[in-house]
Amino acid sequence: MRKLIYGMNLSLDGYIAAPGGGIDWGASSDELFQWWLEQEQAVEVFLYGRMLWETMSSHWPTGDQRPGATAAEVAFARNWRDTPKVVFSSTAFEAGWNTRVVTGDAIAEIARLRAEDGGPMRVGGATLAGTAVRAGLVDEYEVVTHPVLVGGGTPFFTELAGFVELTLVETRTFPGGAALARYRRR
Repeated sequence: MRKLIYGMNLSLDGYIAAPGGGIDWGASSDELFQWWLEQEQAVEVFLYGRMLWETMSSHWPTGDQRPGATAAEVAFARNWRDTPKVVFSSTAFEAGWNTRVVTGDAIAEIARLRAEDGGPMRVGGATLAGTAVRAGLVDEYEVVTHPVLVGGGTPFFTELAGFVELTLVETRTFPGGAALARYRRR
């Protein structure tokens, strides 16, 4: 069975995007970017909601060709293109870069993929991840909290049906004040 991970950068007040969708508020550092690269390279399948897909696909297909791209950015872009991706959307559309689109039951498809043999999957996008959390499909959470309050926007966690008990398995701080807390579901 595959492990399903939900992890993103978020503000101290719990948002993954500020009002209007802005994500440029994080305390970026080369060390944090390298850590995210290593996490992404360990993932065998990315599961995206439509909005996160649009954000990622607007930058990473050519991220390695941008002037001034660091070695880590080049590696991230190549890994992103090469890793299989599944985008969940209510409307069908054409997607490139090793991606297929699912317009049907997201929970059934995530459960099917999770039941397969293979390496970890990462779910991204608050709406899709919230659906997976409520269905009990998320095994691990990687929460990187940045030292900023954005005052609203897209929350990391959507409404839950009840408690989800977790065990803390790792903490780490990064230059600029970002802090990782990684949890496993009990």
